[in-house]
This record gives sequence, C-alpha cells and structure tokens, in this order.
Amino acid sequence: MKIGVCISRTPETTAKISFTNQDTALNTDGVNFIMNPYDEWYALVRAIELKESNGTGEVILIHVGEQDGDPIIRKGLAIGADRAIRYDLNPTTSHEVAVHIADAVKREHIDILFLGKETIDYNGAEVGAMVAAHIEWPFISFVNHMSMEGDTATLTREIEGGEEIVQVTLPFVLSASKGLAEQRIPNMRGIMMSKRKPIDVIEPLTVQKQQETLTFKLPDQKSGVTMVDPDNMEELVRLLHEEAKVI
Repeated sequence: MKIGVCISRTPETTAKISFTNQDTALNTDGVNFIMNPYDEWYALVRAIELKESNGTGEVILIHVGEQDGDPIIRKGLAIGADRAIRYDLNPTTSHEVAVHIADAVKREHIDILFLGKETIDYNGAEVGAMVAAHIEWPFISFVNHMSMEGDTATLTREIEGGEEIVQVTLPFVLSASKGLAEQRIPNMRGIMMSKRKPIDVIEPLTVQKQQETLTFKLPDQKSGVTMVDPDNMEELVRLLHEEAKVI
C-alpha cells in the first residue's frame, strides 16, 4: 500500500505577523516556520501507524514549495516517512497546491492520501476537497478515528453537534483532525536515517491561476476591558446599553 501525506510549511503559532509589498505578502523577517501541526501530529503519524499495522507499505511525503521547505520535509522523514516529493514552486492559491498534489497521486499510484484538516495560517480547509475532485476519489473530512480491514476503512468524523461514522473503500482522500493520532517526536536514529532518505524535486506544472490576492489586513486590536464593581449593577446596565449596545 502506498500512502501519501501532504505537508505544509506554516509560521509557528507565536510568530508576530506583518505584511509587505503593499500588504500583499507575508513579511517573513524574523518568522520561524514549522510543519503544519495538523499534517504532522495527526495525518503523518496515522499514516505511519497504518503502515506499521500492515507490516508493509510506503509513506510518501508530498510538499508543494521551494527549497526552504526541506527542513520540514526532513523532519517528516525523521518521524518515519520513507521518502518525499517536492514540487519546486511558491504556490499562491489552494488550487495550485491541489493540482500538484493530484499529479503526485497519479504519478506515484497512491492508494490513500492523508492531509491535515487545515493549515494554521490560512485555515481554509480547501485543498483536500480540491484534490479529491481532480482525481475523482471520495473525500472524508475532519476524521478523528480510523480503522482498516482489508481495503475498507471505517472513519469517524466531526459534524455539527456530534459525530458521523462512515465506511469507504480504497482509494480515498482523508483530512485529519485532533484525535486521529498522537504526536511523535523524532528520535536520534530517525534523524540520522532521514539524511539518507530521498527528496525528489519536481519541476512545477503550468497551472492557470483562478484567483489573485489583493490585500491582507490584520484584525483590529482588541479594546481594553472595563471593570465594573459587582455591587454597581446600574453602571453595568448603562455600559451595556450605551457603549456595548447589546441591550
């Protein structure tokens, strides 16, 4: 079984965000980048667990990005992936990413494709569905539990107000959410072995851009908190009525 895992490079959660080029691009000065946590902690680890339970197979990382993404690829290899593919471009849309991932799935004859439910920078949750549409596979989103029996997977996914349990046969695309696996930390042996695992760099495809980012805008700063004495209910009512305008 060939298992593909999509990994993204994202700013770490504590990074101070600002923009450049007339607010059309992220200012990367001083920003530390990491592997997207949903890809690393849940999608990648569950893919490795699936390979281990089968006793055979291959876990292939797929990354759409430039050379600065190699450190996160090496981390994925250190955690336990077998090899990696990197499409050498700086994508500007989810559609570009999806087209290249779909190409990797066809190129490698992948059986299952894992990816995190979303990236922590854009929070778009778009790529999985787009890839599935390109390769005409079923797509199951927000999966937090998975079991396999032969070619059939039983998946539990988050829905509004509860959970849904579905069955699907190979091949399919799955987006992973919290609970699907437990984070693994690379050990020294994995780190050393990762240096010998191959990263195949592939020239980008020609993709017609269907959208353009006009500008980014930081959210408004949060206002200060007004403290009200619990015995002064008249003042609280006045503030809610005149300033908050909620009553």
